This record gives sequence, C-alpha cells and structure tokens, in this order.
Amino acid sequence: SQSVPPLSLSPDRRPRDGGTDTHASGRRNSGGTTMMSTESSGAAAGSAQASNAAPASSASNAAAASAVASVENAAELSFGAEFDSDVQILSNAQVAVILQMSAQNALVRDEELHDVYKKTQKYVERFNTMKNPEKEHQELVDELDNLQGALTTFRKETEDGEEMELHGFEVAALMNLVATDTMVEEAVALIPSLSRFPESAVDEILDLIRSTMIRIVSYGS
Repeated sequence: SQSVPPLSLSPDRRPRDGGTDTHASGRRNSGGTTMMSTESSGAAAGSAQASNAAPASSASNAAAASAVASVENAAELSFGAEFDSDVQILSNAQVAVILQMSAQNALVRDEELHDVYKKTQKYVERFNTMKNPEKEHQELVDELDNLQGALTTFRKETEDGEEMELHGFEVAALMNLVATDTMVEEAVALIPSLSRFPESAVDEILDLIRSTMIRIVSYGS
C-alpha cells in the first residue's frame, strides 16, 4: 500500500450544480494532507500583486517554515489553521464523484474545464480505490457518505472511561488507504495516530471500510 493524502473541501464549497466556473487550488501540509478549495479568478490578481512585493529574507522564510512544521503534524493530529475552521475533509473517492458529476454537467453546457480542475480529477481518479462504473451515481454517493458517517461517529471507550473518536483527517486517510486485506499493523503504520486506539478498535474500524469496499467493488460483477 502507498500513502495517499486525502483532499478536503469546505462544506459551502462543495459543487451544488456541477458548475465549473471556479478555480481549484491546493496546498499539502507536512502531514501529507492536501487542502483543496475553490477560489474566484480574483486570486490571479492577488498572485500578481504578491509577485511585485519585495522577497522575504531567507531567515524569515526559514522561520515561517519552522513555525508551520511545528504546527502541522499528522501523527499527532496537529494541523494548520484550515483544519481549525469548519472544513469537511473528503476522501479521494468522494472528491472523484463530485468532480465527475461536475464534469458531466459542464459537458452538457458546453463549458471548458479549468486545467487545475482536470489535474485534480486525474489525481483522485488515479488513487480512488472505491469505484465501480456499473454502480449508479447516487448509490455510490450514499455508500461513501454512509461510510464517512459511520467512521465519524465511531466511538471507543478506554479503560479510564475516556471516549475516543476518529479525527476527520483519519477518516479520510482510512478511506483512501485501506484495502480489503489491510491488517491492523499496516493501518497503524500508514496512519500513526491510530496507535492511540487498541488493536481491537482499529480492527472494528477496518471492518467498516472493508464491508463498504466489497459492496462497491462487487456490485454488478
């Protein structure tokens, strides 16, 4: 298995009518997570202004990089400011479905897709392990949303009475990385923050994902 970062979309940024008149932008943090958002074309003007600004000193850049690194640590579930806001983190499979429908709607309207849109779609399709072209779109959406909901609401109580739950990053990473034959040890190696759960709990989590993957992949076969 190879580590594949999840994508994240702010809830109010998820395509509602398949429109393509926005630009996608991404940033990968030190934990390997790609933040994906949509921005208006005004961002280009901001980039132009930034290019005219005086370059920061190497010392300032190093200090900024060090500050970001100290904040963002996936193994400790410590992320940047984007994760502190109301952001819904989506798996590659969920983003692939959203972009696929948006692209189909754009084709009907004879609209051209932005290059960054195409690259993002190619990326999530490449690493999407939960797909089946024979499955109806809405059924696939329901399966993925139900799995995300089940993982998000998963709770495990420790011996000390503390209730543990999965972080949104872990939910998306699990949906991206887990295969039907993934073992507990491999899952923890891929997502180190899962080590805080007992092995039995991680196995329960993997079972939730396996059952969904089997339903999706075996459909129509």
